[in-house]
Amino acid sequence: MDRCRALPQLDDPLDAELTVSTAVSDITADEEFWAGVIHHATTRPTRRNDRLLRLLAAMLTGRPREWAANAVPAAGPPLSAAGSWICDRSLDAGYLALLCTYRFTDEHAMVFLIDELAGGVVRKAFVTRNVTTARARLADQGTLHQIGPEAAHWLLAKSFHRLDRNPTIEVDEEVRRTRLLSGRRIALAFG
Repeated sequence: MDRCRALPQLDDPLDAELTVSTAVSDITADEEFWAGVIHHATTRPTRRNDRLLRLLAAMLTGRPREWAANAVPAAGPPLSAAGSWICDRSLDAGYLALLCTYRFTDEHAMVFLIDELAGGVVRKAFVTRNVTTARARLADQGTLHQIGPEAAHWLLAKSFHRLDRNPTIEVDEEVRRTRLLSGRRIALAFG
């Protein structure tokens, strides 16, 4: 809860999502954990807890999302998926790069490097507001192919599933920091 102290001052929805995702990046956030957070936030009404509940209602999936949504309406504006591109460099570099764009009011992108040599586990991830630069730099690494959001997020879901099955695999800290954001975007792509 203390890690989310800045939530009431954050106007940008992406900054708010990153704050919450970073707050839980180093812990196992299972249903029991979320039940405790939601109970704490609902029994101690503050501006921070209200904002946290609204974000959780938007970000979480499954039963924890339902619990948060029953406590308070989700925070807006709504998130939408836009374009997705893939750069397959597995033959010579051993990785597959995936760039997915999203929009609140402003567009942002998430870039994932999936280690094909390690069985398709996501090894690096980052969020950027500069989508044009990210696409250009990725295109410098190899040919970009546009793919549908469902296909891109299916690859991403498989990659995170493999990581979840083997949490001892070393990955970049940003992968864990953006895990909650990724989960929301995977759920969004699949409706």
